[in-house]
Amino acid sequence: MANYPQLDNSSGVWNLRDVYDAVMGGYWPNYNAIAVMFHGRSGGKLIEKITMSTNGNATTFGDSTTTSVYIANGGMGSFTRGLSAGGSPPGSPLDVIDYITFSTEGNAADFGNLTVARGQVGAGSNSIRGIALGGATPSRVNTIDYVTIASAGNATDFGDATVSRNEIAPMFSPTRGCFAGGRTPSVLNTIDFVEIATTGNATDFGDLSVATSLAGGAASSVRGVVAGGFSPSLTSVAQFITMASQGNATDFGNLTVARQGVSGTSNSVKGIFSGGEAPALSNVIDQLIITTGGTGTNFGDLLIADDNIASTSNSHGGLNDGYQGTRPLPFQENGGDRGLISGGATPVGQSQIGFITISSTGNENEFGDLSQFRKGSGGIGGKTRSIIGGGNAAPVITASAVIDYTTFSTKGNAADFGDLTTGRFTSGANNNTRGLFMAGATPTRLNTIDYITIASIGNAADFGDCTIAVSQGGALASNSRAIRGGGSSPNSDVLDYVTISTTGNATDFGNLTTARNEVAAVGSDTRGVWGGGDTGSVSNIMDYITIASTGNATDFGDLLAALSVQGRGNLSNTSRGVYAGGYNGSNNVNTLQYITIASTGNATDFGDLILSVDTPGLTSNGQGGLVGG
Repeated sequence: MANYPQLDNSSGVWNLRDVYDAVMGGYWPNYNAIAVMFHGRSGGKLIEKITMSTNGNATTFGDSTTTSVYIANGGMGSFTRGLSAGGSPPGSPLDVIDYITFSTEGNAADFGNLTVARGQVGAGSNSIRGIALGGATPSRVNTIDYVTIASAGNATDFGDATVSRNEIAPMFSPTRGCFAGGRTPSVLNTIDFVEIATTGNATDFGDLSVATSLAGGAASSVRGVVAGGFSPSLTSVAQFITMASQGNATDFGNLTVARQGVSGTSNSVKGIFSGGEAPALSNVIDQLIITTGGTGTNFGDLLIADDNIASTSNSHGGLNDGYQGTRPLPFQENGGDRGLISGGATPVGQSQIGFITISSTGNENEFGDLSQFRKGSGGIGGKTRSIIGGGNAAPVITASAVIDYTTFSTKGNAADFGDLTTGRFTSGANNNTRGLFMAGATPTRLNTIDYITIASIGNAADFGDCTIAVSQGGALASNSRAIRGGGSSPNSDVLDYVTISTTGNATDFGNLTTARNEVAAVGSDTRGVWGGGDTGSVSNIMDYITIASTGNATDFGDLLAALSVQGRGNLSNTSRGVYAGGYNGSNNVNTLQYITIASTGNATDFGDLILSVDTPGLTSNGQGGLVGG
């Protein structure tokens, strides 16, 4: 085994073969290839995960949006997202497609729907498209659907399989999807294939050496493996095909335990086969080396014994031999450039999530939806996740405690994160690790500060208290400090701050130039700017502070127009801040305007929001709190 390069051992010339072997062997630094398992019959909504480079038992990842009995190999995965498709609770087949983001544990979010509700499909993907073939409604179908994994939405008809069947084992290379075995109700030896980039009916590939249903499928970019299943009794047999050609399968080896209802995926080196029925439900996870075959070995155990699980990974054979799925992501000190605008009022509460690219100019584009209609929510933006907490739920006007999250890199609907300690309007600020929801109103004004850990999911915990009970102020952060300013107590000019890494009460920072509520904040890692507000009438004032010091704010310049009740959160990258929407004293507006944070001066037109909206939750993956973390 080669010694891989590290930050403290990076000299010399590296042989590309050694680098490739290290990546594919699972001992490259920051190896991050994981598999997730969406449970079926006995596991309820549970999603489990394993790290495929090292043996071990599965751990909890999160929950699906619904209990989907008999998903059965309905898993699709890109480098960033994992999807499950369909399911068959007794008497009511599902068309549900869920998705998760591999890099952050948490609950699944709704992706869209299959064209036909059904369970026990055979599904797989390359890095762009996911394809689901066959299944039962309970009548067996020959339907083939496809989705574009990077964007949420309903599936589209791809074509038809050569025969209507369910209980299928899928195997995918970057260009081709192969679907083996199944039941009509007779157990089949049929192998179909499709070219992923096209649409059309499936073509006969060849035959399995042993007719099999309820088997698991796994693949590298070259070889597909079918293992276990029912044929016509429980079997441990593994067989393989070379996916770039056509022809019959060849005997490959055996699983450790004969079982049906097994689910497969891979890291392009190891085929991972989980669960099944043997005849009792099994928690066994086996591994087979795809290039060599032979008798499988035990990898570890599932948390819950189950069958008909949907498995996928971020490094399977459809992802160019898994290489990109195992590379550590490059660290960019300047951070990301995407901003999300979530919810808000028109004046009716909205659920829409839109996005902009902060370093450019232009109009807002559609991203997805929050879990509920709401306004006045606090926004927390990590390097990968956008988190929206609290607000005023609609159509029933109640203070919400709900916390949602989405992933900046991929469009789609929000998933449940947890709850605030108290439902309220609030303001959000964060660094790369921890997010704070600061003060707010129920509508009674509060000084409460809650905190969450961004990379996990769960309910918020008590952090401490602001110096005053206040609502409708603006908050922002550097990597070490969070600062909240302005708001209604009634009208306040108070600035206070906390150290994010510790818990405790806020400390006085200084004062804004003018007391006002309904004010918004943007910031880099060094400077914070509060804009607009209501002093008794709407204001165009912008103030700034230097985050690392304490003291009163200084005049920065003016907004394009006087505005109050703007967004809650930090819509900025390290150089530019964007103010979104607001109320001009008569109407809500769809204005986007930006400033260069390091200078002073008046705001400039950026573009337009989709809706004229005030108090959306604002987040970005490049704001100042993420620098240095």
